[in-house]
Amino acid sequence: MEKGIGDWIEDFKSYLEIERNLSPATVDGYVSDLGRFAKFLEEQGLGADGVSVDPADVDRKLIRRYLAGLARGHKPATVERAIASIRSFYRYLMREGAVESNPAALARAPKKKQRLPAVLPVDEVFALLDSPPEDMILGRRDRAILELFYGSGLRLSELVGLDVDDVDLAERLVRVRGKGAKERLVPLGEEALNWVQEFFRGPRADILHERPCEHLFPTRRGSGMTRQAFWYLIKKHAQAAGIHKTISPHTLRHAFATHLLNHGADLRVVQMLLGHSDLSTTQIYTHVARERLKQLHSQHHPRA
Repeated sequence: MEKGIGDWIEDFKSYLEIERNLSPATVDGYVSDLGRFAKFLEEQGLGADGVSVDPADVDRKLIRRYLAGLARGHKPATVERAIASIRSFYRYLMREGAVESNPAALARAPKKKQRLPAVLPVDEVFALLDSPPEDMILGRRDRAILELFYGSGLRLSELVGLDVDDVDLAERLVRVRGKGAKERLVPLGEEALNWVQEFFRGPRADILHERPCEHLFPTRRGSGMTRQAFWYLIKKHAQAAGIHKTISPHTLRHAFATHLLNHGADLRVVQMLLGHSDLSTTQIYTHVARERLKQLHSQHHPRA
């Protein structure tokens, strides 16, 4: 029996997991987008009478109709992701010889308004870093976490995945496993280095009570911290620091990049530190830095 679109989506999922080595969240995003697209095709009458939809029956007009309907009820970012998923799916089908061309190759999403990431000013970041109580074991652990997070500009998933062996205190480097299993080395600043060293000198052993744990930052249960635990940790210390705006773990990554640019760092250096494969992804931070300079000028220049 001929393969239908559902079978091909399952094959594509395996390809993303095994050959592309993408994260489970990214794979789920692709599969979700393609599942919605397959449902639309069935509603259009393709694959009727119990016969599965053949991806080769899909043309550009059909994809444009799908995207137009999607745009009426969803944000531009959702439409853009759907295009990327369908386009990637058809590239895979061409590779497998299931179709001769990619009907999504020329598809375009509506322009989306560029959102600048919210950035904490330096004084609020310092207040956040100073928030964990130094006279408590978990307080010293949290201080090491926050200093490393802000000092290295890591993604939350990268921070969660750090093991003890990933930190080289002698060389002042952290080995980070980023998107697509790509590794990069990120330098440890002096403050981050001091607090991680302090954490290794006593608090970490006190938390574990001789239990083995390869994770850099363990919980009282002796396991690695979850993403949710990091979210809670940052919100708790932000509240204690008197920061009332909504912040997330990604806020510290934004602050890391913007503060570097504001102090004269080269954009390509920031790109390497953040682990961005494309410079255009990093360029959004130049807009943030520019806005900050405008604010400073209007606040402090006598003729502004």
